[in-house]
Amino acid sequence: MPHSIWKGAISFGLVSIPVRLFSATEEKDVSFRQVHAADGGRIKYKRVCSVDGEEVPFSDIAKGYELPDGDMVILEDEDFADLPISTSRAVDVLTFVPAEQIDPVQFGKPYYCEPTGDAKPYVLLRDALDNSEKVAVVKVALRNRERLATLRPRDGVLVLQTMLWPDEVREAKFAFLDDNVTIRSQEMTMAESYVDALAGDFEPDQYTDDYREALQEVIDAKTAGREVTRPAEPEVDDSKVLDLMDALRRSVDAAKQQRGTGSKPASKATKSAPAKKTAAKKASKSTAKKTAAKKTAARKSA
Repeated sequence: MPHSIWKGAISFGLVSIPVRLFSATEEKDVSFRQVHAADGGRIKYKRVCSVDGEEVPFSDIAKGYELPDGDMVILEDEDFADLPISTSRAVDVLTFVPAEQIDPVQFGKPYYCEPTGDAKPYVLLRDALDNSEKVAVVKVALRNRERLATLRPRDGVLVLQTMLWPDEVREAKFAFLDDNVTIRSQEMTMAESYVDALAGDFEPDQYTDDYREALQEVIDAKTAGREVTRPAEPEVDDSKVLDLMDALRRSVDAAKQQRGTGSKPASKATKSAPAKKTAAKKASKSTAKKTAAKKTAARKSA
């Protein structure tokens, strides 16, 4: 587990639960550095003032807020120190709500909460949330910013997950929403059939980042001095889809074959092949017997 990023306490009524937070996720993307293509030297950037063109040391850099007219308001450290953040070292529980009432679009980064003192009040809150099937909506200050978050149990551990404030979620305004789009019942039936054909339980372990794995193979090959072989391109069906129903029908058939529930004409042909071979053998034997009988009759008459 990496270093904790925050220490404080969960305020559960009059009960204070000391905890520390650990990042619950980690990015697995392959990271690159910008380098000079000729010699591999790393590219460095200088902090240069746009007014006098001089390089500015980090100690002389302040935070500035740009006004609509282009003027800049410079804020000092004491300006931030005076801000009233009551949750600077507390996870303040505001209310308890059903998890399904929170739109997933609001969720941000998750953190594991580890108790740093007596674990009993921690376990009590965890089990109370689990039994009630609710999540706690909380406020917490992380990195000098007050955030809305949820608190919920996962695998025996409380998870604090940051959220966007309501005014940070953009409204979905698109022109097609004003159009009167008509869906035929046959199209809806086929679409639902496609959903049913691929329906199942979510098993995260069955999904892998194929792009990252292929990219890592390229890097490993170049590191070892091997020739990088390009994988074969997948076959693409260039046949034109006539209409929506045709596309849906093909999708359902492909989904059923993928799940092994659809018809398999190839296997039927394979099973019927031995019967045809047997019939052919019987026919050849019968022809051979008739030919032999004709030859015998010809000898006798001679």
